[in-house]
Amino acid sequence: MTDHTHAPDTFSWVASANAADSDFPLQNLPLCVFRPSDAPAHAPGRIGVGIGDRVLDLPRAALLLPELPPALVQALQAPRLNGLLAQGRPALRQLRHAVWALLRAGDDRQVQAEPLLLPQAEVSFGLPCDIGDYTDFFASHNHARNTFNLFRPGQVFLPNFTHLPIAYHGRSSSVVESGRPVVRPWGQTVQAAGGQPEFGPSRKLDFEVELGFHVTTGNPHGERVALVEAEQFLGGVSVLNDWSARDVQAFESQPLGPFLSKNFSSSLAPWVVTLDALEPFRAPRLPRAADAPPLQSYLEGALDAARGAFDIRLDTFLQSAAMRGAGMAPVRISTACFARDVCWTPAQMVAHHTVGGCNLRPGDLIGTGTISGRDQGTEGSMLELTANGARPLQLPDGETRAFLHDGDEITITAWCEREGFRRIGLGRCTARIQPARSHA
Repeated sequence: MTDHTHAPDTFSWVASANAADSDFPLQNLPLCVFRPSDAPAHAPGRIGVGIGDRVLDLPRAALLLPELPPALVQALQAPRLNGLLAQGRPALRQLRHAVWALLRAGDDRQVQAEPLLLPQAEVSFGLPCDIGDYTDFFASHNHARNTFNLFRPGQVFLPNFTHLPIAYHGRSSSVVESGRPVVRPWGQTVQAAGGQPEFGPSRKLDFEVELGFHVTTGNPHGERVALVEAEQFLGGVSVLNDWSARDVQAFESQPLGPFLSKNFSSSLAPWVVTLDALEPFRAPRLPRAADAPPLQSYLEGALDAARGAFDIRLDTFLQSAAMRGAGMAPVRISTACFARDVCWTPAQMVAHHTVGGCNLRPGDLIGTGTISGRDQGTEGSMLELTANGARPLQLPDGETRAFLHDGDEITITAWCEREGFRRIGLGRCTARIQPARSHA
């Protein structure tokens, strides 16, 4: 539930955090892993907290936070968030409260804390966690409907879609930090119905607008997590772009699902916004259709139905190489909303993921799958925005896009806004496409 850390009339002594459009006011305090610009490239990362346009060096700031227990202080010395997440939701809440008090306007530790702030523009950000496993769900009814209409017109959804949250096991080794280029992948594709497969660079490179939830303590192997407890196993959320090669996907995905079309790269934003920071932006789970079958008991709960979703808005921007060369700003091509466009909650995803005894571990990543709306301009992929290339996007400089070109840069931003609370953001996830590498 909301508490004093969400009060909209509380400000920070970090001036930039008080701007109305700041992603990181005092009410947010997202976690990250960073390196100072003067640190060697091989130097380990440091755990930080975003505040305004600065990042607070938490290993050093811990000296000003004597209320933190030794195990939590030790976890802050690590180069990734895994150990901190393993402390669990209560520890994350205790850390957030302590940092909130330190950065609040009027705190008498300001003089000691100011040297521990670094401009975000002068640091580099890495992956927040060592990701042991990555599971990507298929949780947006609109995305499912849009893709079915493109490839299976007139057919109804497969029956399992209304009974459980579908997912596949992604490749954690190719989850990379925001800002790292995406190299156009190679694969086998069929260009015409009934034709023979060709081997070459993907011609239908695409983005997918997603959110990624980070696992905290995990569960023992063989023990499932009940829905009512499931959110305690999630520490925070980041913006995620699960890149896709649609032509490779179309040929390889029967009968086992995506493989090479998904495993070449997934971009993850550096900021982990805690679920505690998101408390003011909870929303009801999407109502099920009147003719939908009843859920199995392990996926049904009154509290989850009433407030298991989050009102997180996501904007996607595209900037071509030509636009960049002409000094033109990126153009927004899509706006989606997690609460409006996703039909399974994070808690349901965890409950289903573990119901057979699968053990989650600290730092595991759970992707929502593509977040798409019903209306034109709310779709979370080029596949849907352009109707598989039949309806190309018009860019401001006269260019068109059916799918992504080399040199295109995709940026996904996310934020939460509600009357009576400060706006908070999840930062941005961005990557530029590089040409395929030669196989000669």
